[in-house]
Amino acid sequence: MYLFDPVFLARIQFAFTLAFHILFPAFTIGIASWLAVVEWRWLKSGNPVYEAVYRMWVKIFAINFGIGVVTGIVLSYQFGTNWSGFADQTGNVLGPLLGFEVLTAFFLEASFLGIMLFGWNRVGKKVHFAATIIVACGTLISAFWILSANSWMQTPQGFIRKADGLFYPENWIQIIFNPSFPYRFVHMVTAAYLTTAFVVGGVGAYYLWRRRHEAPARVMLGMAMIMAILVAPLQLLLGDMHGLNTLKHQPAKVAAMEGLWETQRGAPLKLFGWPDQEKEITRYALEIPKLSSLILTHDPNGEVKGLKDWPPEDRPPVAWVFWSFRIMVGMGLLMIATGVMALILFLKKTLFQSRWFHLWCMALAPSGFAAVLSGWFVTEIGRQPFVVYNVMRTAESVSPVGAAPITVTLAAFILVYTILFGAGTYYILKVIAKGPVMPEEAPFGTHGLKDPLGLEARSEKPGGSHV
Repeated sequence: MYLFDPVFLARIQFAFTLAFHILFPAFTIGIASWLAVVEWRWLKSGNPVYEAVYRMWVKIFAINFGIGVVTGIVLSYQFGTNWSGFADQTGNVLGPLLGFEVLTAFFLEASFLGIMLFGWNRVGKKVHFAATIIVACGTLISAFWILSANSWMQTPQGFIRKADGLFYPENWIQIIFNPSFPYRFVHMVTAAYLTTAFVVGGVGAYYLWRRRHEAPARVMLGMAMIMAILVAPLQLLLGDMHGLNTLKHQPAKVAAMEGLWETQRGAPLKLFGWPDQEKEITRYALEIPKLSSLILTHDPNGEVKGLKDWPPEDRPPVAWVFWSFRIMVGMGLLMIATGVMALILFLKKTLFQSRWFHLWCMALAPSGFAAVLSGWFVTEIGRQPFVVYNVMRTAESVSPVGAAPITVTLAAFILVYTILFGAGTYYILKVIAKGPVMPEEAPFGTHGLKDPLGLEARSEKPGGSHV
């Protein structure tokens, strides 16, 4: 039974801790870059609205950063506790990549985070801005190394596996810049930016809906909608390019994403359905003829491989991959639709007055997290039953640990993470409830249509903010 299978339990534990962890880096990557833009706008314009927005969101950034660090350390320890076979055999390749992430990114972020949080009255404006930029760059460098390591597990290259079963590097350029890495790195960073944009936009919409903090709210919603208008459609294009790369290197994963069992030309796109892995069919499928072939091969009559081309033991869990992919795409389409609506409302000069749209943005605030999680489910579950694709099976990499201790630690993780998430959420909601602190609150209803973000130049300088 699965419940007594150490491999299954180890996978569940790692999936739980990874899914919890990835929420925080996805947010911090985006919010760090956004804070750099906000501070740049404040320094350039002297408008204290930007300073108030920055001071509020840097607190939220610090909370997310702290939780992300703690949960990331747990993941690294699990390589030794639950996946010692994997750590032992791939350590020569992945160890340096993860070490570089700590040396070049984590220390960089942690060092300058203190200046971001506590340097307002201790360093000059330009030094503080430089610290913000360095932290933002640190988050991107961290994402670079982590995604390089994970991408190597998806499309391994530049190594040799000797008779002792260990992996040895032969070409570090091929290892770092493996075939899937550029696509996955850009796709993930863009997802992080969109995740942040929709959270920030949701908070700004909440303030407008409640008729509070009007000027900062228009900054938040306006900048978020710029991302939705411009970046959400770009993410669709990036996702298509990533999908074509996956088709080339991991065709079984794509077949699971499509719920396609038979190899065929002119393959239909299954919008919905229920993949039955035992019967090798997708039940209740709602299909659009030839669209899958058109998307994947750019030819309506192109050939797409089905899952029956692989032995049953080499196929991923199809239903998980199939539905996770549709959730991810669905969230992306909702983001694009939001951008279209925002553009129409902006042209009609009603973006900041449309209360139904504010409710819509509030509802979509967590959409980026849902897309990130479902995307990682597709990536990781779709790679199974391999931990290093087509080279090392997951069953080979598990530690010689029984089911009982894994079950106990899994229960402990669930309890501790629930408390940790609850505490982090509580403090973030307190920061949001308090809102940005302005020298003076402008009266609600002065939506300057000539300046749709509500950022008309103000003569006063942010006195005393920096020394």
